[in-house]
Amino acid sequence: MARKVRHTALESRSARLKMEVRRKPYPGPSLARGVSLLYRRNRTNGAWVVKASDGHGAYWIRRIADADDFDEANGKDILTFFEAQDAAKRLARGDSGGDNAPVTVDGALNAYEADLKARSSNPYNARWPRVHLTPTLLAKPVVVLTSNELQKWRDGLLTEIAPSTVNRLCGCLCAALELAAQHDQRIQNKQAWDVGLAGLPDAQEARNVILSDQKVRAFVETAYALDHKLGLLVETLAITGARPSQAVRLRVADLDAHLVRPKVSMPKSAKGGGRNRAKKRHERYSVPITVQLAAELRESSKGRADDTPLLLQSDGTPWGDNPGQTYHRQIDKIVTAIGLDPAIVTVYALRHSSIVRMLLQNIPIRLVASLHNTSVNMIERTYSKYITEHSDDISRRALLQDEPPSGEKVVALVS
Repeated sequence: MARKVRHTALESRSARLKMEVRRKPYPGPSLARGVSLLYRRNRTNGAWVVKASDGHGAYWIRRIADADDFDEANGKDILTFFEAQDAAKRLARGDSGGDNAPVTVDGALNAYEADLKARSSNPYNARWPRVHLTPTLLAKPVVVLTSNELQKWRDGLLTEIAPSTVNRLCGCLCAALELAAQHDQRIQNKQAWDVGLAGLPDAQEARNVILSDQKVRAFVETAYALDHKLGLLVETLAITGARPSQAVRLRVADLDAHLVRPKVSMPKSAKGGGRNRAKKRHERYSVPITVQLAAELRESSKGRADDTPLLLQSDGTPWGDNPGQTYHRQIDKIVTAIGLDPAIVTVYALRHSSIVRMLLQNIPIRLVASLHNTSVNMIERTYSKYITEHSDDISRRALLQDEPPSGEKVVALVS
């Protein structure tokens, strides 16, 4: 049985009611190293408060429950002095205290990663926040997070990464915290991340860089010159307009190297989650490719089993679920070599360019959406404003032309 700590000023109801009502909690007993119980005197039931060290030189404070000053304890939201001690120690222990201990941010990310794997989703979304979270935040129980500290962390990221990236990163962390709250009814501070990790305004300005066909060809040629296997991946992205995460999941059996009408069966991205995400990831849709690309893919995959990856790295290993982590420095070199800024142009420019190229060729928007595994609404919302910037030659044909010079004979056409 856990040892109970005595404290004459707090352990009895009558002793507590002799204290003055005040906002600042009264100090209580030390329960363990770095953990103490406090009491806030109110006009109604007082409140038990835990004060605990975060292990990095700072402390956090969290209300536990009401005290049994006027109402009888129920073991849940109204606790006696000795019940409050147990609750305080469980709260302060974090995820090292057993199944009943409140989960820390670190524990929430671990649980989120396991959930993503179970749903055949990308576990990188749970690992990425760790790169930027401080040790203090990682060690903190989710139940004591405040909007102020989360907002301070979010805003501090702006010195390192773009606002739109900050929003995506915060979205990953929010998902982990939401999952933790769903499994622990004690976590009632959802507003902390709703407010502290709210999306930054004006950060959704899409970096949909549209490259000319000439630049796309230069992009592909430079990639081949740098690394043939990377060049094959880049050309596949340029021709199909697929996301890198889709292209690297192509299997040898997905290639139909028809001599005239070659195509690939592209895996769907299954963006957006949902219960049938795993099923969606196995679905395919047909995308036409050029005869030249089909020949390169056929030659590259010669002798390999149908269920092996179609696109491999130079060392023969798969690109993995996050190919960008492997090729991003090489892509930066390619972008620089063709006279563009790698801070602005990424490999996704190939996808954006493919979509706009089809739209300018009057391909029906429904077909464009299907070929790029996206929605009509997404294309209209994301790309419509870029069309006028790249359709000068087409739209110029419809301009009202000047009248013929006076004196020039105009012959009426016979109907």
